[in-house]
Amino acid sequence: MSDQYQAFAKSPIGKFVIKNLGLPSPTALDRFQAGAPVIQGAVLLGAAVNSTLTGAISQVLSNIHADTYAGNNAQLQQTAAEVGLNLRAFNSGDKESKFKALVFDASGIENADQLKDLYEFFNPVARQIEASGRVIVIGTTPEKAGSVSAAIAQRALEGFVKSVGKEFKKGVVAELVYVDKGAEANLESTLRFLLSPRSAYVSGQVIRVSKGKAVKVDWAQPLAGKTAVVTGASRGIGEAIAHVLARDGAHVICLDIPPQQADLERVAGEIGGSVLALDITAADAGEKIKAAAADKGGLDIIVHNAGVTRDKTLANMKPELWDMVININLASNERVNDYLLNNDGLNANGRIVCVSSISGIAGNLGQTNYAASKAGVIGLVKFTAPTLKNGITINAVAPGFIETQMTAAIPFAIREAGRRMNSMSQGGLPVDVAETIAYFASTASTGLNGNVVRVCGQSLLGA
Repeated sequence: MSDQYQAFAKSPIGKFVIKNLGLPSPTALDRFQAGAPVIQGAVLLGAAVNSTLTGAISQVLSNIHADTYAGNNAQLQQTAAEVGLNLRAFNSGDKESKFKALVFDASGIENADQLKDLYEFFNPVARQIEASGRVIVIGTTPEKAGSVSAAIAQRALEGFVKSVGKEFKKGVVAELVYVDKGAEANLESTLRFLLSPRSAYVSGQVIRVSKGKAVKVDWAQPLAGKTAVVTGASRGIGEAIAHVLARDGAHVICLDIPPQQADLERVAGEIGGSVLALDITAADAGEKIKAAAADKGGLDIIVHNAGVTRDKTLANMKPELWDMVININLASNERVNDYLLNNDGLNANGRIVCVSSISGIAGNLGQTNYAASKAGVIGLVKFTAPTLKNGITINAVAPGFIETQMTAAIPFAIREAGRRMNSMSQGGLPVDVAETIAYFASTASTGLNGNVVRVCGQSLLGA
């Protein structure tokens, strides 16, 4: 469904009305286009004194051929040069230059006083970031810091980043990446994703990168040779996931209930995939998924996207509505995972990606069943992650207001509130969820395990 308010906001009279009434003014977000560079525009790189991640960051910027600038920081210049990144000079007094991304290595911040480094880097250029720009702060995992002071200072980065995401407007997103010691080589997939338009509707998020086996990939086809199963693939977000995974090189087995066979065949035909008409709540669903992937070299990726809503206040909810939502949205995920993990149903370096929701984080009126199921999905990810072996990972996305048939049916006033109550002042698209899932599914994302990333434009709910 089209966002008529956003279209109105672009018109001459709309701009006049919005400016004079102080209404939200959504910016058209940049989104991925095949063949385009990872980032189109200049990058300004900064670092706190004695930061340890500058080399890894510079390597990624060099790999993507980013037009990168830096101020008068001899340590940063030397580190970048060692990995082949040519940093162009930037004078902090220059108020005319514009940047598509501001990237800051905060790993050297070890106490509260050193947080001033954030202010000194971002304050002079806060007005010089372009529309749909990127603000990325990279630090070290607070829980693994060497002192209480360092842990406090690194945890403080989260409040800074989330506030920036709400201040900068113009479709600018802000993210924080925590990198474990020794995980520098696992940073690239995350930094590529966050710098690119693939992360258009992801903002105010904290991503944790842990140590994993570094894997080289063809970044144009990071899923080449992989086999993926996407549940609920016949339409909406599931259809978008299937398309994006196929675009990135995977053979996609499109799964949905038998009544959706026609739509499944349409989607599979569009992407050169396969069809598996199956009720995901069936006791033998895991076994059938494994069998379907067997002649494709085995299963590499499973995306648990299938889900339903049956909204009623708790006092008015029938038991069958509770049971249906919990069974489809949560229990089926657990059963399928248990079967695959206990019966060699996932190849080494496999990926499990679950779809939660901001309702599972913040709760929602009339959604006790749905919110419980989606909070349970987060629990599934968090408690499964440390148990996995053979390079297998599990992560989740938590969509906010996404423009689908389901949200189109929401009453007008509630729908408009859902669209505007985020830092982007607009709803997301199914492709935004799909791009984030593809990032987790990437062969190169070996350092991502146990993350939950909201795809919500930095919704004010549960923030």
